[in-house]
Amino acid sequence: MNARCVVANPADSVATAIEPLAAGVRVEHVTLRDAIPAGHKFALRAHAAGEPVVKLGQQIGTASAAIPAGAHVHVHNLAFDGRASRDERGVDLREPPRENATFEGYVRANGRVGTRNYLGVVTSVNCSATVARRIAAHFTPERLAAFPNVDGVCAFTHTSGCGMAKDGPGLANLRRTLAGYATHPNFAGLLIVGLGCEVNQVDTLLADAGLAPSPTLRTLGIQASGGTKAAIDAGIAEIEAMLPLANAVRRATVDASHLVVGLQCGGSDGYSGLTANPALGIAADRLVAAGGRVVLSETPEIYGAENLLLRRAATPAVAATLVERLQWWEAHAKAQGADLDNNPSPGNRAGGITTILEKSLGAVAKAGSTPLRDVVDYAAPIVTPGLTFMDTPGYDPCSATGQIAGGANLIVFTTGRGAVFGSKPAPTLKLASNSALARRMADDVDVDCGRIATGEATHAQVGDEIFAAMLAAASGRRTCSEENGLGDEEFVPWVTGVVF
Repeated sequence: MNARCVVANPADSVATAIEPLAAGVRVEHVTLRDAIPAGHKFALRAHAAGEPVVKLGQQIGTASAAIPAGAHVHVHNLAFDGRASRDERGVDLREPPRENATFEGYVRANGRVGTRNYLGVVTSVNCSATVARRIAAHFTPERLAAFPNVDGVCAFTHTSGCGMAKDGPGLANLRRTLAGYATHPNFAGLLIVGLGCEVNQVDTLLADAGLAPSPTLRTLGIQASGGTKAAIDAGIAEIEAMLPLANAVRRATVDASHLVVGLQCGGSDGYSGLTANPALGIAADRLVAAGGRVVLSETPEIYGAENLLLRRAATPAVAATLVERLQWWEAHAKAQGADLDNNPSPGNRAGGITTILEKSLGAVAKAGSTPLRDVVDYAAPIVTPGLTFMDTPGYDPCSATGQIAGGANLIVFTTGRGAVFGSKPAPTLKLASNSALARRMADDVDVDCGRIATGEATHAQVGDEIFAAMLAAASGRRTCSEENGLGDEEFVPWVTGVVF
């Protein structure tokens, strides 16, 4: 890199501007033919039409027209073409050296460890959403002042739970998500609120998950309670009964193997794959080395870079499951009259990302370099130490909801455009891919990774900083998203299938 651009790999045929560059300027031994916005690419050499264009050492597409050296490379002359090879599997396995790390967490009776200490109100169906929100809203900071060890009372509502097939992927996903939240270690207690006549019956939900009501897992039916007001009053009483139990819990020093981190990116830009995502990958590797678990998701956003994960698949079964999920998404997109290269959003493209291949290379970088140990369904438990892939949509709230349901007790989220994402009960730590964003949205950014592009810090230095920030957040340090009060609107279960 130099003061004006980044060349990520010696094999790259394009460079990324780290500041706006004017036409006629000489950079990296080429004279720019066009003005290049910050985060966008320019050609380091001439490309003939149909020739591969390489960034991060990988093909990100082919030239759709001849591209002279020094020209702006973007949607007008770079096209998605083909997909990554899926033939090489398990040929790039690297075990990280073991390291020791700890954090201060809440040890639950079943041995799981939380990073926060919430009470939750979860709905079985959309019909109970208002009641759940009114119950949670009653517990203002003033009313919780006598319970300083409780992080809050929060409601988790959704738009489904009825009008759907009693047997099918939609209800299965929803029940798996709700069960994952009901058993999440960041809750000291949970109240599940139903209406009474919905498809997603509360008693069936609990039975399917092997759960039963207890002093810290309570249920409430609106119809059985006598209606809206009576249910709100009853729900408040249930939470009040759990508050002393929650407040009695204290943090204790635990091994970092109890940390489960969901890896997310949103509002990505041309820097994301160069700075924040690979730095997060270094932090993810350190957590794996400490015995922890990291989970990569957003299946449409690894498309085109799946070869990098397949080469790290620990077993043939893991590789086969990942390919099967990608094939499902290809068929799903085709059935809807779409293709997976539609994925880069207008904001992604404005920030310099051109194709899904380029976006996916950056997305996969979040997962570091350790073996891929497991591939699981949406919201399924994340039980295998090391790197797991969870099949989710690319939509950040929906994807993170699945990760949290699977057991993630911390989310780390990279952004280049400025995502204002937060999550509960697992806090979100946000990383900026460029320093301009970190300055502009300082109240939303926990770590500035743009210093890598400017040469002020290395990937390893920022990766170590992210790992330290992960342990600090897990130990109770409030993240920017928490300070901003974010996380109440990001509970979005992935509900597929027929709605009647």
